[in-house]
Amino acid sequence: MAIAYFDCFSGISGDMIVGALIDLGVTEEYLHSEIQKVPISGYCLEIEREPRGTISGTRFKVVIKSTENSPRTYDEIKEIIGNSDLEDDVKEKTLAIFHRLAWAEATVHREELGEVHFHEVGAIDAIVDIVSSVVGLKFLKVDTIFGSRIPLGSGFTTCAHGTIPIPAPATLMLLENVPVYDSGQRREMVTPTGAAILTTLAQDIGKMPSMKPKAVGYGVGKNPTTNPPNLLRIVLGYDEEMYHREVLTMYETNVDDMNPQFIDYILECRKETGALDVNVISVQMKKNRPGMLLRILLSPEARGKVEEVLFRETTTLGIRSFEVDRVSLRREYIDVNTKYGIFKVKVAWTSDERPRVYPEYDDCKQVARAKKVPLQVIYEEIHAVAKKMLQE
Repeated sequence: MAIAYFDCFSGISGDMIVGALIDLGVTEEYLHSEIQKVPISGYCLEIEREPRGTISGTRFKVVIKSTENSPRTYDEIKEIIGNSDLEDDVKEKTLAIFHRLAWAEATVHREELGEVHFHEVGAIDAIVDIVSSVVGLKFLKVDTIFGSRIPLGSGFTTCAHGTIPIPAPATLMLLENVPVYDSGQRREMVTPTGAAILTTLAQDIGKMPSMKPKAVGYGVGKNPTTNPPNLLRIVLGYDEEMYHREVLTMYETNVDDMNPQFIDYILECRKETGALDVNVISVQMKKNRPGMLLRILLSPEARGKVEEVLFRETTTLGIRSFEVDRVSLRREYIDVNTKYGIFKVKVAWTSDERPRVYPEYDDCKQVARAKKVPLQVIYEEIHAVAKKMLQE
């Protein structure tokens, strides 16, 4: 599992997040191509390497060309993102971030959610920052996000609402139940956009997770002379435990007085019960009678349904149960588009992040019969396309 840890030792903002992601390897070409899917104009991007103290990172700036950078309501922003050509999962996360921003602004200013005017938060640069952050994390194939404690500044700043204290009221709303501390800095350390992105996407904020670091990226902030240097550090790594461990239940029962043809029907009941695996083993019973040992692996919550099926569909009078520890590879399902159609494929990941691809046999069999193509040809085509997808 790929992990991104946001080390906010000098605060966090939308542009700093994007800069750190570019520093980690997100290409400018990819970023440009994704942002252009959003129907907004009147801006250009500047991406440069800049030092902050003895550390250099990537500075990401949205330069507004248009003289009209009017406020947008939350409903208008939803329409802009909804009408974009962004992928559905990117739209969903982008809208979730803006929803948190709208909620914070509406709460502070006592306005209706859909009518909230974001002012500078809803301007072009914020839309670009948020979309860029979401697509950048997707480019790096980040599964889980964590964040450090958040340092807060003090003082006052002037915005569309007039003079307000630092941290901004909306920022504090976004940081509800998040561990923060006084940085001692008299400046804005956390912007509403930065707070919204992190608190929407992060699984947990407070401490660094157990992980194996792989790469580090630095996003440069706008203040060149601060101490500590105005940088956001994102550490990209992998879960220290690559295997999935869980406690499951094993059911066993011996059967020696049932028509063995019925076993096929019982095995088909696995989907009905939610059982994870079913095995049938030939055994020698008492008085030398041949019999069958049924073994069913299941999660604890499936016990009731499995018991019902076993007592209803077999001749057993009793079931043995015991807990087992299962260690398994991390796995996921992906859709693979081939010349024979779209197939659901199981992917398991080894400790060195090499994928193992397992096309679903029943789907392959069904298509092979329908198209009169050898089953092996179907299977190998799916396998090859899936491997290519995972390497991109």
